[in-house]
Amino acid sequence: MPELPDVELLRRYLDGQALRQRIERVHVGDARILADLSAPQFAAKLEGRAFEASRRHGKHLLVRLTGDGWLTLHFGMTGDLAYFENVADDPPYDRVRFDFAKGGHLAYLNRRMLGRVGLADDAEAFIVAEQLGPDALDPAFDIASFESALDGRRRDVKALLMDQSLMAGIGNLYADEILFQARLHPRARTDRLDRAQRRRLFEQIKEVLETAIACGAGAEQLLERLPDGYLLPERQAGGHCPRCGTALATLKSGGRTSYFCPRCQPDPQR
Repeated sequence: MPELPDVELLRRYLDGQALRQRIERVHVGDARILADLSAPQFAAKLEGRAFEASRRHGKHLLVRLTGDGWLTLHFGMTGDLAYFENVADDPPYDRVRFDFAKGGHLAYLNRRMLGRVGLADDAEAFIVAEQLGPDALDPAFDIASFESALDGRRRDVKALLMDQSLMAGIGNLYADEILFQARLHPRARTDRLDRAQRRRLFEQIKEVLETAIACGAGAEQLLERLPDGYLLPERQAGGHCPRCGTALATLKSGGRTSYFCPRCQPDPQR
């Protein structure tokens, strides 16, 4: 599933390919991907306008339109963007395509139809309506904000990292990486972390996500770009800890599989 680093890279891709191009036509390949508009309504609100600017909040990409309003993109499990010059090169699973007046096309792709595309009048109101917490890389999300997110909660630390209402952008894979770098077991209780552990965890949230973006690495692609000592390139059956060489262990919680090093991330309950 695309996580914060993926969506930030997609934001930069859109900026580089599609900003300030007038949309001549919108083609909806499958209207089920639209949030709550019909295909003709959606197209009518976009044709003749242009993408003016973009921002990311967690796993959501928001694109400001000329005039007013925002295009909202969520990528679900398999979402992506593709820009191409010739419509004959339109990739499979094109659910929405923007055809630009000067030529070129931008397609929102989604094989499993688990994402969504919509429109919003106001970005901040959209974030509130989606019940999203602060973006994990927002400078305003500081150590005090993180302590507030932890305060009074008795939860497994991995579940807290993935709670989009507390901090937006971290999914299953990058939660594993953050915990590995912070040397915390996925089932460590948040109410039992000491001050040093909480600060280390906060610092690794920022460090891991910023490193992934700088390397151009996503959650499930281009993982070889991550630095030595990162877990994700080894996060698979038969994988080994990049720090100590121990075979990685797994556990399941809430239908999600966690990978961790049993030596570097000991179970606090043992």
